[in-house]
Amino acid sequence: MFEVRNLTAAYGQSEVLHGIDLSVGDGEIVALVGRNGMGKSTLMKSMIGVMPSRSGQIVVDGVDVTAMPSHRRVASGLAYVPQGRQIFGTMTVKENIETGRVVTGRSDIPNEIYDLFPILKDFERRRGGNLSGGQQQQLAIARALASEPKVLLLDEPTEGIQPSVIKDIARLLREIRDLRDLCIVVCEQLLSFVLDVADRILVMENGRIVHADTRQNVNEAAISRFLAV
Repeated sequence: MFEVRNLTAAYGQSEVLHGIDLSVGDGEIVALVGRNGMGKSTLMKSMIGVMPSRSGQIVVDGVDVTAMPSHRRVASGLAYVPQGRQIFGTMTVKENIETGRVVTGRSDIPNEIYDLFPILKDFERRRGGNLSGGQQQQLAIARALASEPKVLLLDEPTEGIQPSVIKDIARLLREIRDLRDLCIVVCEQLLSFVLDVADRILVMENGRIVHADTRQNVNEAAISRFLAV
């Protein structure tokens, strides 16, 4: 469903992604882990088109989207939940979700969205900026799902969220995957969350994928060494 082939990206003359290869199947959740500055967010931005890649390919369901601007990648099936959520604070919950519907040509919000996030139904007239961090994260995910994606990209979804809510986010991602058969790619540093949600775990270091495990055969000690400061 989703492939990244030999992707490189650079800031000026400084290359920060060095030949990334990534393949994600239908209904699979893959986690990219690594310390700050290892290239995780750069990879996310390159995949969605916020940052141009220097070379390589990004393929969604057989369609090469590498040369497409971000909005066309979204229309082709990519959805992105950025680090820090970046919801529209002055807009209502309902209006935020409706912005995700633009690429579908429709404005109605599917009942499925509110079934997944009942708190957003209760607060649909509340301004996004008045929600808690966990509620804002749910809103950001709901907005992404409103575009009816095939691939969901999430950058640091546990950042700034209290521990009691992190388990709920993991449960929601598994529920979304099972409901829509999406493939999900999540960048994260919190290993407990990754072990709770991911089918495969890939470790990034210095712009490369240097280690890979399946959930069933995960070597927690090896991954923890890569995450240690």
